Amino acid sequence: MTNLTASATTVRDIELTRLKNGVRVITEVMPHVRSVSVGVWVGTGSRRESPEQNGITHFIEHMLFKGTSNRSAEEIARSVDSIGGNLDAFTAKELVCYNTKVLDEHLSQAFDVLADLVLNPMFREEDIAKEKGVILEELKMEEDNPDYLVHEIFTANFWKDHPLGKPILGTKETIKRFDHESVEHYYRSEYLPSNTLITAAGRLTHEGLVDLARKHFESLPPGCCICPIQRSMFAVVEPPWPGPK
Repeated sequence: MTNLTASATTVRDIELTRLKNGVRVITEVMPHVRSVSVGVWVGTGSRRESPEQNGITHFIEHMLFKGTSNRSAEEIARSVDSIGGNLDAFTAKELVCYNTKVLDEHLSQAFDVLADLVLNPMFREEDIAKEKGVILEELKMEEDNPDYLVHEIFTANFWKDHPLGKPILGTKETIKRFDHESVEHYYRSEYLPSNTLITAAGRLTHEGLVDLARKHFESLPPGCCICPIQRSMFAVVEPPWPGPK
């Protein structure tokens, strides 16, 4: 009988490199597949927001798909769709992730699109106005979902008067207040090299992904957040992974 369970002693090919400006790059080489999954993770989320900012991390996640200085929203979508890949993102309490999955031969092109939307957003006023309506409708739909309501009521009471108790989507009042200035200010305070983690798993080489990361991210000046908080899940991982190269 074939054993379908991976051996507990299997050695995983995982490597870590820290770029000069603080961006971390982690890969797991999986030569038996023909695809690559890439993620750009930013150590922010609803727990980092003030009461007035509640929902802004999720709002920025949406805005990054509305166009960059190099691509329109349609071009962003077409760039990945045309190579049979997928492009997605999600916001949680403690992080936001932008990710793509493509065939290994399209890694460079997909990484270019992913880096572009993370690094070069436009935050146009007209796009912000439109997206407010989209997210308000999303909020309205969630409020009609009993599972969502139970979860939000529980967290609001468990984490009373703490950002972890606030909804990831924000509220009608906070969403309506977002404008170009508040969105760009929050983006610039959180989307920094020291707060960014790039991961990839699949048919690739660690050196190849590090080269792509250097090409797109290493020119960013190093810096620290305006209100630094220790994030355990974004701390640099020590052995058994190799140290920074």
